[in-house]
Amino acid sequence: MATGRIIFLNGTSSSGKSSIARELLDVLDDGVFFHLAVDGFNAMRTKRELGEAELAAALRRTREGFHRSIAAMASAGNDVVVDHVLSEEWRLLDCLAVLPPEDVLFVGVHCPPDELARRERDRGDRPPGLAVHQYGLVHRHGDYDLECDTAAASPRACAERIKEFLPRRPTPTAFSRLRERYLTDGRHAV
Repeated sequence: MATGRIIFLNGTSSSGKSSIARELLDVLDDGVFFHLAVDGFNAMRTKRELGEAELAAALRRTREGFHRSIAAMASAGNDVVVDHVLSEEWRLLDCLAVLPPEDVLFVGVHCPPDELARRERDRGDRPPGLAVHQYGLVHRHGDYDLECDTAAASPRACAERIKEFLPRRPTPTAFSRLRERYLTDGRHAV
């Protein structure tokens, strides 16, 4: 059985990843794609109030499980659109360790800070300033196969661009290059 393709959307909160993912499910016509979003995994957690240490441990386990669920879906032959925020170094390193790098199309989803702040205010479901705080963290590794700016293009236009690019993924992929850089040469700082 062939391994499924992984379209991995990385960007800050409110950058437009989920909107692009929904459009991708509509425009991709050469397979069956599943949208796996880190927010969806977080929403499955118990609503009981957790202390700071317990919450931090639960969030780490949730994200580690999320990464492994992506790998499991792809290994079963499913095509996956991932919606994630790689705002902590270990998240990228864990993804590089568990996902098949040659099957990942790594897409940077960008949006200027002023527009992120506006979207966050309009949404009203995120702590103020979260997206702007994440802005300098999520893209610090500096290597993507493809990048989209959601302030300059609609989610549909970004999805169409990704669809067009998917069959022409580079070799090596950004995930392959990043894995080589951060996991095989002993460096672990992103």
